[in-house]
Amino acid sequence: MNWDDAIRELDERREKALQGGGEARIEKQHKSGKLTARERIEILLDKDTFVEVDNFMESRIDDFDLDKKRVPGDGVVTGYGKIDGRLVFVASEDFTVIGGTLGEYHSFKITRIQDMAMEMKAPLICINDSGGARIEEGISSLSGYSGMFLRHTKASGMIPQIAVILGPCSGGACYAPAICDFIFMVKETSKMFITGPNVVKTVINEEVSVEELGGAAVHAHKSGVSHFTYDSEPECLMGVRKLLCYLPSSWEEKAPVIPAAGESSGIKTGLQKVLGKLNRNSRETQNDCSKLQEIVPDNSRHAYDVHEVLECIVDNGSFFEVQKEFAANAVVGFGRMNGHSIGFVCNQPAVMGGSIDYHASDKMARFIRFCDCFNIPLITLVDVPAFLPGTKQEHNGIIRHGAKVLYAYSEATVPKITLIMRKAYGGAYIAMNSKEMGADLVFAWPIAEIAVMGADGAVNIAFKRKIKESYDPEAARAAYKKEYENRFLNPYVAASRGYVNEVIKPEETRDKLLKALNGLKGKKVKNPEKKHGNIPL
Repeated sequence: MNWDDAIRELDERREKALQGGGEARIEKQHKSGKLTARERIEILLDKDTFVEVDNFMESRIDDFDLDKKRVPGDGVVTGYGKIDGRLVFVASEDFTVIGGTLGEYHSFKITRIQDMAMEMKAPLICINDSGGARIEEGISSLSGYSGMFLRHTKASGMIPQIAVILGPCSGGACYAPAICDFIFMVKETSKMFITGPNVVKTVINEEVSVEELGGAAVHAHKSGVSHFTYDSEPECLMGVRKLLCYLPSSWEEKAPVIPAAGESSGIKTGLQKVLGKLNRNSRETQNDCSKLQEIVPDNSRHAYDVHEVLECIVDNGSFFEVQKEFAANAVVGFGRMNGHSIGFVCNQPAVMGGSIDYHASDKMARFIRFCDCFNIPLITLVDVPAFLPGTKQEHNGIIRHGAKVLYAYSEATVPKITLIMRKAYGGAYIAMNSKEMGADLVFAWPIAEIAVMGADGAVNIAFKRKIKESYDPEAARAAYKKEYENRFLNPYVAASRGYVNEVIKPEETRDKLLKALNGLKGKKVKNPEKKHGNIPL
């Protein structure tokens, strides 16, 4: 073959690979409200940084007329590029090619990118839009998933792994995203389920829609499978970019430091408005901690929104909440303090009084462990009355789930700072990063109540007989309650025993936390030598 013919053939093959499933299927993809695999990569990465890998790879199976459907790329676009100037690896499934189904070479392309990401110690982003295992390739398809699961597990804690569900993700394919650190979904178009709705209808004789079975709302509010939900694909992909601003590229690196006045650089010009929309709901503050006394009532029975506390502490508009819709009685997420990335774990008194249930336990424990994996310091804001009591909680394993929080805090070696804002009762006080659980520094506001339980419950138990025998039981109860509050429901008893390092004024909060972070930035802890622990899953 001469040079002219060789170059012509190369150009034709490249063009065919770029066309995916062809114009008709691309048009159908757009009509369904979805972008193509390559359009998604173009939005996700910095302009002109994507380098494709294995673009000519295709299925070798000829059965079931599969050869008529084969095109270069085999239904997934893989490669690497940059986000805000930092290297990332990407696999984006192409639904226009055989429904994005996973076959032998489709999975081979993904596992190769996984290997490269681990070798280069750079984040991995997998965009899922697939009909699942390719039936025509049988066991080769199933084996492909196995290789992906193995690599996701090996990469866990080594590099950030992000799954973006932008179409269907069903059957065994769900477990690749499930092993990743974070899952992003889009309303209306994202779907995740182990079995399709038709199978569910057949097995349990129940009418179930795709959305009810595994839509974005279900996984955001009920199952807790997903972590972020957006209205559109561009917003979702920009959300991925935003998340990476808070994370290091690997466990060996530090998260980027971003000045409080601005966001990350390198955002593509045409998409700055999208990022602006994501941040539009962030209320601007001047880090004015003097507002904290107004936000947090001294009456422990009155609720408040812990988001307002966070807004006074973090750099302006920098708090990025994780799993916002799930287990709202706990608030977790990333924020910046003087530009540095910090993980926040908070009780939320506005929901269920801030008590901890089995869902909140899972949410907090997983976030704590992620921050510890990637050397992100933890600040815990405490206002908690108890682990939520009741038959439902006990039957759903509150003991097992609650133990995950204790385990996660105990094994974490990053700087750990706790602020007790108001209530800190019983086992929930212990679980929320108490001093003897390994907190490096514990601060408390003057109104903090640290005790086995609240005054009402304690008095009814400890002084039950005396109250019953008194001339005026109600007056006696009130007197004993006041005595209990004066003796125990203040932070000074805990401070005198060393369980609280310092009692501080609310207006001092940000300054004290910043100084604590600065003092702990060189912390190094080596856990006892062993293969690994056995967290109560």
